[in-house]
Amino acid sequence: MRMDGNQNGLRGDVTQLLEAVRGGDARAMDRLVPLVYEELRALARRELHREQQGHTLHATALVHEAYIKLAGSAVPASDRAHFLAIASRAMRQILVDHARRRKAAKRGGDMVCTTLADAGAPVEFRPDELIALDAALEQLEPRQRQVVEFRFFAGMEEKEIADVLGVTDRTVRREWVKARAWLYRSMYPDGPSGSTATR
Repeated sequence: MRMDGNQNGLRGDVTQLLEAVRGGDARAMDRLVPLVYEELRALARRELHREQQGHTLHATALVHEAYIKLAGSAVPASDRAHFLAIASRAMRQILVDHARRRKAAKRGGDMVCTTLADAGAPVEFRPDELIALDAALEQLEPRQRQVVEFRFFAGMEEKEIADVLGVTDRTVRREWVKARAWLYRSMYPDGPSGSTATR
């Protein structure tokens, strides 16, 4: 992807602000978010697209909740891609909490079944599936969990993930295949209808 000088400047600003956040500058996060706001909204829309239609949260609210969550904690991101991946994880955690509350309130409902699919195509999750996915992710090895979060939830390419994790593209690909297979077995021990596990 080509970037002009202005975009390169913004990337530099983001990196400097992330260094300030890591250094404990409480105001750096406030200056950082406007620089990545549209990307955060795109992440939020991607996350919400996986949810059942008629979700009570919308992209702006999800971004704001993620900001509150991130602003109240240490953010160890080293660059823009890493920050967006961490933000994506925060959004997933917010949606899981939301799904738990909805499930407790509703106990069932007319929701669309889905299975894990390749990272390129968004899929819908019932609240109980989202909760099961979250629990299964916590059982993965740390690097495999990161690869799934970065690729499936943040929509990052293998090269971006490799750069963030400091590994090769091939390692990312291997970890993705292993992690996805494990998640399928964990979430769908009897095999879901219409499974894409062998794709």
